[in-house]
Amino acid sequence: MNDRQQMAMDNLTKVVEGIYESLDQGDVPHMSLPLRSKRNIEFDPMTQVWKYGSMKTTRTAKTTQGAIMMLRTAYTTEFINEMIRENKSSTLREMYYISEGWQNAKFHSQDESNLLAEDLETISHCMREDFKLRPEEGSSHVYGNVNFRTLTKKGMRTFNCMDDVAETGFAIPYSVEKETFEIESHDAKFVMALETGGMFARLIENGFPEREDCILIHLSGQPTRSTRRLIKRLNEENGLPVVVFTDGDPWSFRIFASVAYGAIKTAHISDYLATPTAQFVGITASDILNYDLPTDKLNDKDIGALKSELTDPRFADEFWDSEIHAMLEMGKKAEQQALAKYGLDYVTDTYLPEKLTQMGIM
Repeated sequence: MNDRQQMAMDNLTKVVEGIYESLDQGDVPHMSLPLRSKRNIEFDPMTQVWKYGSMKTTRTAKTTQGAIMMLRTAYTTEFINEMIRENKSSTLREMYYISEGWQNAKFHSQDESNLLAEDLETISHCMREDFKLRPEEGSSHVYGNVNFRTLTKKGMRTFNCMDDVAETGFAIPYSVEKETFEIESHDAKFVMALETGGMFARLIENGFPEREDCILIHLSGQPTRSTRRLIKRLNEENGLPVVVFTDGDPWSFRIFASVAYGAIKTAHISDYLATPTAQFVGITASDILNYDLPTDKLNDKDIGALKSELTDPRFADEFWDSEIHAMLEMGKKAEQQALAKYGLDYVTDTYLPEKLTQMGIM
């Protein structure tokens, strides 16, 4: 058990002790939590990320549903503490099914169990990874000349993410905190996070990481928390600039925003996960015009998402206002792979060198 896990156990135990103390005193137990909505997202000038503001919501045991939530909190806390003591872990999905044995405290959907895990993070000031709760989704991957020393079944072991891995790269573990994951050394000038596996493979096949001395990270769509945490560590601890290369659509813009500024549902830990100096490479609406890229028509959900982003504080600057309005006006979106219109080498020989040089990265 490391210090972070011990702190998680202690803080979670205090949460449950508070519930029982209220009951002993004849008071109704309650939990105060940040309001999780865009209107309660504020920019923190100290950390340069978007975090929850001062607006609160309160959950109490005055109602049957509220009392059940308190009961679930006690069961979940004991389950987490037991995992830490026994050096085991579980996925969020497994915790949902384990609750089947908690009688009246069982969850009726995984959304309920996920929300409670986030509540406990907020109240305990610890992270889900400290609770030994893993996401169900697969990990992202890293490719480049960087050495990671990570905990394995046989103890700590060092991996070079170019020489010791296949072209699929090094799989990022669910926790990348210093206690079990060290960034030993690297020979890189910058980090490039990519949305799609196809583009990740294209850059590796074309020798881009070797030629440009960069570390590639495949985000696998919306990035996991450990992926965002690793990007932040590479940026802050190793001084590596970060660029994000995604498709040109509103959902991909949100992938960038989660890397740079944090996601709304994890705003309570944005200072752990977000990399506010990260820059967006593309695909932009301007790229669609400037490079004459093949496009698809925006559907109604795309249009709604773009309009929503115009009121999202994470996109409240001149660049994003201009690009989002331009995409709405043209009614078009484009994929990274659209650059293949000009050949398989175009993205590494022309597009990225041009864009990264303009940004001062290359």
